[in-house]
Amino acid sequence: MPRADDLIARCIHTIQMLAVDAVEQAHSGHPGLPLEAAAISYVLWTRYLKYNPANPAWPDRDRFVLSAGHGSALLYALLHLTGYDLPLDELRRFRQWDSRTPGHPEYGLTPGVETTTGPLGQGLGNAVGLALAEAHLAARFNRPGHAVINHRTVVIASDGDMMEGVGYEAASLAGHLRLGKLVVIYLDNGITIDGPTSLTFSDDVATRYQSFGWRVLRMDGTDVAGIDRTLGEAFASTERPTLVIARTHIGWGSPKQDTSAAHGEPLGPEAVRITKERLGWPLEPTFLVPDEVRAHFRQAILRGAAAEVAWQAQWDAYAAAYPQEAAELQAMLAGDPSTGSGQRLPPGWDADLPAFPPERPVATRVAGGQVMNALAACVPALIGGSADLAASNRTALKGLGEVKPGDYAGRNIHFGVREHAMGAVLNGLALHGLLPFGATFMVFSDYMRPAIRLAAMMGLHVIYIFTHDSIGLGEDGPTHQPAEHLAALRAIPNLTVIRPADANETAVAWRVALERRGGPTVLALTRQNVPVLDRTKLAPAEGLRRGAYVLADTPGRPDVILIATGSEVQVALGARDLLAAEGIAARVVNMPSWELFDEQPPAYRDAVLPPDVTARLAVEAGVAQGWQRYVGPAGDVVALDRFGASAPYQVLMREFGFTPEHVAGRVKSLLGR
Repeated sequence: MPRADDLIARCIHTIQMLAVDAVEQAHSGHPGLPLEAAAISYVLWTRYLKYNPANPAWPDRDRFVLSAGHGSALLYALLHLTGYDLPLDELRRFRQWDSRTPGHPEYGLTPGVETTTGPLGQGLGNAVGLALAEAHLAARFNRPGHAVINHRTVVIASDGDMMEGVGYEAASLAGHLRLGKLVVIYLDNGITIDGPTSLTFSDDVATRYQSFGWRVLRMDGTDVAGIDRTLGEAFASTERPTLVIARTHIGWGSPKQDTSAAHGEPLGPEAVRITKERLGWPLEPTFLVPDEVRAHFRQAILRGAAAEVAWQAQWDAYAAAYPQEAAELQAMLAGDPSTGSGQRLPPGWDADLPAFPPERPVATRVAGGQVMNALAACVPALIGGSADLAASNRTALKGLGEVKPGDYAGRNIHFGVREHAMGAVLNGLALHGLLPFGATFMVFSDYMRPAIRLAAMMGLHVIYIFTHDSIGLGEDGPTHQPAEHLAALRAIPNLTVIRPADANETAVAWRVALERRGGPTVLALTRQNVPVLDRTKLAPAEGLRRGAYVLADTPGRPDVILIATGSEVQVALGARDLLAAEGIAARVVNMPSWELFDEQPPAYRDAVLPPDVTARLAVEAGVAQGWQRYVGPAGDVVALDRFGASAPYQVLMREFGFTPEHVAGRVKSLLGR
């Protein structure tokens, strides 16, 4: 074990001991990864990564992703040492309330953290999205002699990232697309929380990644000279992504080295003493940063400033030679959420959206496809695709090209049957400033849920298009018919779910999804045709913006309020007519989005749902969970609290009670008539 008798060793040991001291003081954390990855990180951050600590949002910086987010103390030590706005006191407050050093890296909280990581595999998937965004922007905007987009994405990953399915899917996609500026450093330490990886994991990772189309290199994660050579080789080629398999030792240098005990708990005072003694490090003071070490790391500030100045000169020359392209790219770069500005929409972006006449029924998925194609022509940042269902989701952007291996200028991404990876890649695209969408059947949103949750946590501008949104998809049966999915999506904080009733509401929903900031949006769309509502007789579709609105009313106080979403709005309108024939006055409230409605002022909410009208019936082809908040204790719900069945959708709607007659009967029972 090398001792701290030269500058490089002292720099490595400073990284290690800052992390160990942080975990020890918090009485919580993961010291093993910082100890094992410090040498690799030192070489990477001082010799290879391009970044500017004074401007963490510099557009052409390399993106570093700690996919093994449990090792967050490593990243915080590096950010502090290289000069980011992360004072040493924040490391002393590791994992404490209101600190900028949480247990796992959180995007938007700590300068220099590119994405929220912790759920293993997600960071790797985000990195594929970041690398794809770089390749796409470079292909669209770089010109000969003007490489204004030219950076890498580098990942530190663990055994868990190799095991999780999302990491597998993302790596497969990256290899297929030949994303050559992506480098993943895999810490092959042979240890998981439960013990040696041999308990559960015998994959030949190198062969697996080679089969994906990756280049695979190997190195000793404790040999600084070897690390330097290997990273140099990794950074020298951009023909295909590179996996560097680093043989490392979890808890390197400590008495718990190469054991699971080094993974998720502090070393303990005695083990810390032994570790520092072995490394020739003083026991006190804690959080020690020797002056010469700080000076060495802080050279990153000068390197970063010089790199950004050089890039700015390139940008100025590019803007002079290609002013139109520069203006468009500048607007897209302004969408990088790390700048705090969010995606900018160009003037007139929604001027040419289609309007749908009431003569012919239209599935909202079909309407959505027409709307998004009109938008894509005016919103250059819009990019995305489907998990092998573009024809069913109606999400192909016509005439805008496809992302292909080695050809990244297109705006249609074929994700393949990889919903897990699609969700994670969308987050990476959004983190880079693009405005991504991803599509699949709503039932498969389950596969994407971890990534959706992280997008909501990070406040990313991502749009999810989930078609086939109910039993209305018909014959495919309960395996493909969502029942609990609307409730499950609505349960995610900071996720806006919109289920439009017809084609014109779908156009408004798209407007809302593009305008909305600070979180992702779900568009839940039908497979089956639904009537285009006659807005000369009913309230305008713009009411969708407020989440719920009175679609059809009755003179005076209503006897009952019918609340419906999506394809069931037509059922509520039919029930209203039947009830009117029997002298029962019903108000129909269309509630396409709970989240948008809950944001409205109390006076508006009370005007739509008057507190003194307690007879309320909600109608939605999904589980009833959550509707009680709107129907109240005296109300009821016509719902689908079971799985569906295989039959034509008209039969299913009838058999499960989504007909005007059944809804009218439930109202009469509710009123005691």
